Amino acid sequence: MKAHVGVDMATGLVHSVVGTTGNVADVTQAHALLHGGEKTVLGDAGYQGVGKRAENADRQIDWHVAMRPSVRKTLKKNPLGRAKEKLEKAKASVRAKVEHCFHVVKCLFKHRKTRYRGLAKNNAQMFTLFGFANLVLARRFLGTTHAQVAS
Repeated sequence: MKAHVGVDMATGLVHSVVGTTGNVADVTQAHALLHGGEKTVLGDAGYQGVGKRAENADRQIDWHVAMRPSVRKTLKKNPLGRAKEKLEKAKASVRAKVEHCFHVVKCLFKHRKTRYRGLAKNNAQMFTLFGFANLVLARRFLGTTHAQVAS
């Protein structure tokens, strides 16, 4: 099973979750992760060609998709190659916010493996887990710490 998530760039909170079987490509679910108000979208290398797909062709979005690792390794050490590497690092630092919700789900909630009970039940569990992850991640905006909540 795969969990595809859409995360807000400003807050790092999950706004959409799509659960699919493991053999579904990431790029096929990109349209389901958008809520409609996006101007800029960042994606990892699994979303290569997302702007050319029929379901995303009419959207006025700036797509910033990571370079494939094999292509990134072959970048030359000239000024153009170094500039491209800097651009990839900048994209990766913004995309890192997506990984925070996965950290909470996998490490804090200990949900590292899923048992297949049907896609509907597994999706319901994913919605719940990422909803609770939003509550954990929202603490930094609310100004409360774990100790203050517990007492």
